[in-house]
Amino acid sequence: MASPRTITIVALSVALGLFFVFMGTIKLTPRLSRDAYNEMKRAYKSYVRALPMLKKMGVSSILLRKSIGALEVACGIVMTLVPGRPKDVANFLLLLLVLAVLFFHQLVGDPLKRYAHALVFGILLTCRLLIARQPEEQPPEKRILSVNGDEQPLIHEAAEKGKMKVS
Repeated sequence: MASPRTITIVALSVALGLFFVFMGTIKLTPRLSRDAYNEMKRAYKSYVRALPMLKKMGVSSILLRKSIGALEVACGIVMTLVPGRPKDVANFLLLLLVLAVLFFHQLVGDPLKRYAHALVFGILLTCRLLIARQPEEQPPEKRILSVNGDEQPLIHEAAEKGKMKVS
């Protein structure tokens, strides 16, 4: 049976991955929701206006929105489907992305209700990353040999500890 830690990591990975695939897709195409897509277009225009440095670097609102959307979709797919270390890399990239989006929301003065989801998913990404990076604790196996009704550790285990009982 899988450990609670493994179940937690898998559940968070799948839920977060699907969320970011969904949100990235909304940024890329109006097929899922035309209203949400138009709202994203408007929001990213305000982000680029608030950061003239982006305009000087040649980053348009369209490029910024599509880049962030594509990164969200790619990392979301990795979080959902790919096992191992790539999940942690995708998790870290999404966490950086969420921090950037929170910065954009603060920069344009959006109310909390406009970016509360980013805060919640940033916290979930942080929790998933912390849980995944902790080493899994494995309880030591105690092998016991029963001799004449007395339970004693096996000889090689006792010798490893430096204490060998001789009868």
